[in-house]
Amino acid sequence: MDSCRLCKEEGGALIWSGEDCRIVQVNDPGLPGFCRVIWHQHIAEMSALNHAQRHLLMRIVVDVEEVIASAMKPVKINLASLGNQVPHLHWHIIPRYEDDPYFPDSVWSEKRRDTNEVVALKRQAMAELLPVLIREKADSWTGKDSK
Repeated sequence: MDSCRLCKEEGGALIWSGEDCRIVQVNDPGLPGFCRVIWHQHIAEMSALNHAQRHLLMRIVVDVEEVIASAMKPVKINLASLGNQVPHLHWHIIPRYEDDPYFPDSVWSEKRRDTNEVVALKRQAMAELLPVLIREKADSWTGKDSK
């Protein structure tokens, strides 16, 4: 689709790409570790996938969540698949902390605070490990076409 951002662009810094989907890391200094799992084909809803595709996509989302939880130690991880502004199937996996700019509201809410700079830098350093950890986990998903 010509007007779809996720068809034309990666949607973030590419971590891994397989036959059906890709994982990117979002460059948001207030939300280090924020990742997206994006289905390659332009579809809007989970129900457009067959059973095997849904199973694979959710396995990847949950595995990315587990990697983020283990590496980043957030108080909560938000999973979201909205698509209201970009109707291309994708999942947001967002580590949350009590002192992040939006907590306890959604990351699309109005900013409540600035995060302590030292804490933010420490979390950013932790988030820099995610691509390696996620690619290690990716070997179990399809066994082919991974980058």
